Amino acid sequence: MKKSRLVAMLVAALLIFITATLVSALSHYVVWGDTLWDLSRYYGTSIDAIVQVNPQITNPNLIYAGDTLEIPVGVTVTPGPTSTSVPPNPTVPSGTFQYVVRPGDTLSSIARKFNTTVNAIMSVNPQISNPNLIYAGQVILIPGSSGGYPTPIPPGTTVTPAPTSVPPPSSGFELGGQTLVLAYPDYMRQAGMNWAKFQYKWTAGDDPNALSSVINAGHDQGFKVLISVAGEDDYPAPGSINFASYKQFMAGLAALGPEAIEVWNEQNIDFEWPAGEISPVSYTNNMLAPSYQAIKSVNPSIMVISGALAPTGFDNSYNAWADNRYLQGMYQAGAANYMDCIGAHHNAGATSPTQTVGHPADTTGHYSWYFLPTLNLYYNTFAGQRPVCFTELGYLSPEGFPGVPPNFSWAVGTSVAEQAQWLAEAATLSRNSGKVRLMTVFNVDYSEYDMNGDPQAGYAIIRPDQTCPACVTLGAVMGGG
Repeated sequence: MKKSRLVAMLVAALLIFITATLVSALSHYVVWGDTLWDLSRYYGTSIDAIVQVNPQITNPNLIYAGDTLEIPVGVTVTPGPTSTSVPPNPTVPSGTFQYVVRPGDTLSSIARKFNTTVNAIMSVNPQISNPNLIYAGQVILIPGSSGGYPTPIPPGTTVTPAPTSVPPPSSGFELGGQTLVLAYPDYMRQAGMNWAKFQYKWTAGDDPNALSSVINAGHDQGFKVLISVAGEDDYPAPGSINFASYKQFMAGLAALGPEAIEVWNEQNIDFEWPAGEISPVSYTNNMLAPSYQAIKSVNPSIMVISGALAPTGFDNSYNAWADNRYLQGMYQAGAANYMDCIGAHHNAGATSPTQTVGHPADTTGHYSWYFLPTLNLYYNTFAGQRPVCFTELGYLSPEGFPGVPPNFSWAVGTSVAEQAQWLAEAATLSRNSGKVRLMTVFNVDYSEYDMNGDPQAGYAIIRPDQTCPACVTLGAVMGGG
């Protein structure tokens, strides 16, 4: 194999000598979302030229994250009939090298590190339109070969300093509840909850100050506040998410002082994200990373939680991605750099959270029916780099209601006593695992019970008779009053 690869490289080198004059080369580390078209435009070369010096590329439409490609900079190419030729970029000087942006980096700190200037870096990185917005994992060029080092750095060298990542804020395990109007703060305290979660349905142009009253209400009652910012529209249309407006909203929300913000909700299904556009790379690059930067620039102590996925095995890459595949895509896209906690949902359980078999609807052994397999999937996919935050964890009990909607028939046998016991067991398992930062009970006080749709009130721990058995069991675990 090694010999045949060498022969192929020699043949490729001969072809390059015949068809192109190589001036200089760079090494590019392929990240998620890269295409040869993008690289050719960025480096001022052509797709043909890149393929010619990378004989391992057998399909120009297929390159892989994690590969390293040689990029010919400043070449004259004899294009084929389908070539896309781009003039050389004169702003890329000899001796330029790559740098992988680390969490906490700014262009100013990078310029000081390499004894250059922000303007000089901007001049060789035309893709950076805003000098105040760069992302961890982004590959940028550093101009010149003097770079502050005692000896010149040859073209293509990748410099990777020690990470400067700031650890996630505070540790330990805490309990919260998702509440509609915070009508039962005493019950929440009895359950040992010190977090109150509110969900906001956002649309472009919204004023974040609309949330000031609920944040203040939570604080007035002594709770830390989590705001989950999801989209207003069900089944949003393609191209309908205004990412720039969302980022601006997040900055304004951060200024109001919540202790945590969740960035979207169930973005792996078309109910929450435009069909055909569902992508962990798009979510990470267009929403999570800019939101993280905006929030942290206002208040670094706010805990940023990635949008919890819909726990599902359905996957056709258009209407939905299975959450395990989407999670893996987020991890590979560098999402860990833009979150303090991994958002997760578990709200289809109908067994004790200690069980891993026996769910009434389980015919395939899918993890999403069970608490522990779900927790381990989310935690292990990110290699333990970030804790898990259950932003919705609940058990549906139809007790006190006329039945269950057809899609929730698996919950028909769950009693209120079981709901209370299983929530307490989930809190115990979460705390003892060392993997969970926050468990948010879904829900405290929702009142809608739609027999043809969503039975939200059946998840509520405040039951129709105004009692709260789960407050007793959770309080025994958490030491609530």
